[in-house]
Amino acid sequence: MIRILGLDPGLRHTGWGIIEKDGTRLRFIAGGVINPSETGALSERLAELHGELKKIIEAYQPDEAAVEQTFVNNNPTSTLKLGQARGVVLLTPALYQLSVAEYTPNQIKKMVVGAGHADKKQVDMMVRTLLKSVPEHIPPDASDALAIALCHGFMRSTVTHTVSY
Repeated sequence: MIRILGLDPGLRHTGWGIIEKDGTRLRFIAGGVINPSETGALSERLAELHGELKKIIEAYQPDEAAVEQTFVNNNPTSTLKLGQARGVVLLTPALYQLSVAEYTPNQIKKMVVGAGHADKKQVDMMVRTLLKSVPEHIPPDASDALAIALCHGFMRSTVTHTVSY
């Protein structure tokens, strides 16, 4: 059995989801969203994100982590801030000696829905179909993180992982 932490990085909202995979069986463990303060220095907001991720890792003890790769968008300032948040999201599990895999949005959608250009509603529906005990009220960012964890669960034997010590 393997416990997987899926992470959907963002400076304003970072989705997280924990699943267990035992052979072909999948089980929802937990999920939520980290919402760092929107005020204060960037360094403080990143430290808050790091602190919340540490609490999740310590509470749920995942074996591996998976993170969505993000692409450049139209606003360079937003892209830079997202990249900094993504750095924290990649670093924190590595500090706990977890292997960290990365997947593109299209890879995630293709593995979970079967189509690389599926919309958010289709992804959420398939997350709930594959993980039957996902609560109704789970936020969209958490559902996306669960999709990332599912993708890793399906692909983990074919992916090269990164580990930092």
